Amino acid sequence: MTTSTLISSDGFLLGIDGGGSGTRVILADAGGAELARASGGPSALALGVERAWQAIGDACRRAFESAGLPFDWNACSLGCGLAGVNNADWLAGFLAHAPRVRALSVESDAYTTVLGAHGGDAGVIVALGTGSIAASLDEAGVCRIAGGYGFPSGDEASGAWLGLRAVVHLQRVLDGRADADGWSRALLERTGASDRDSLVVWLCAANQTVYATLAPLVFEFRDHPAAARLLAQAAREIETLVGALDPAGKLPVALCGGLAALYEPFVPAALRERVRSPRADSAAGALELARRAHRPAR
Repeated sequence: MTTSTLISSDGFLLGIDGGGSGTRVILADAGGAELARASGGPSALALGVERAWQAIGDACRRAFESAGLPFDWNACSLGCGLAGVNNADWLAGFLAHAPRVRALSVESDAYTTVLGAHGGDAGVIVALGTGSIAASLDEAGVCRIAGGYGFPSGDEASGAWLGLRAVVHLQRVLDGRADADGWSRALLERTGASDRDSLVVWLCAANQTVYATLAPLVFEFRDHPAAARLLAQAAREIETLVGALDPAGKLPVALCGGLAALYEPFVPAALRERVRSPRADSAAGALELARRAHRPAR
C-alpha cells in the first residue's frame, strides 16, 4: 500500500481563505501536516456563490495536483474563511451549493485571520485587502468584529475603498476641477480610459475587485497631496477599528492582507508600536477549522 493511499484513507484537510482578490488553499493530511498550497480567483460571496465554489474548486484541484494526489471532494474536510458570510442569504446559498464533502465549517475570514495571526491567543487584527475588516480574540476565545460592512459603504482603508476615492480624483482632473499630473495619468492608464466617456464605461462595469486594482497607485504616488490625504485618512480608520475592539490598547495587533505591509508606515506611532507580524495567515486559520470539523473514516 502506498503512502498516499494510507493518507487518503483518513481523508484530507483543506483550509480555504476566500476574498475579493483571490482564493488561497492549504492542503494537509488528516493529522494536519501540510502537503501543498495553491491559489485561484476571487471567492468573496458578494461575487456570487456559484463563482465562489468554482474558484474554490479550481484552487483545491491545483493543490491536489501539486501534491501528486487524486482529488475527491468526498475525502475532504473543508474549513472556509470567506468574505461575505455575515450576509445570511449568501451564506445559505453557499452551503446549498456545497459539493458532497466529509465535513464543512464556514466562518468569516475575519475569524480565520485572527485565529491564524495570533495562533489562537488573544489579539487584534485588521485585514486589509480588496475589502477590510477588524477582529479580536479574547482570552476566552470569543471573537468580536468591527467594520467589514462591505463595499461601497464600508470596508474602510481597503483596496476597493482606496480605489473608489482615487478615481474621484481622476474624475475631477478630467473635468478640469483639478490639474492633470503623473498620478492622474497613471490612473488613466490603469483604467484604460482616455476621456470622460471612456471612464464612465469603466465605472459602469467596475466592482470592488476592479476598484482595488487602483489601490497600488495611491501608495506609489504617496507624495501627491491628494493621495497623502487619502492615506492619512485610511490610517486613522485603521486606528479607529483597533480602538473599537481594544479600548485599553493592551492587545497585540497584526495587520494582515495584501495591503498590510504598505500601510504599516502610515499608522500612528502609538499603534505601530503594538503591531506584530502575524504568525500565520487566514488559510492556516481556516485549516484549523477543518481540523476541528474533520471526521475520520469509520
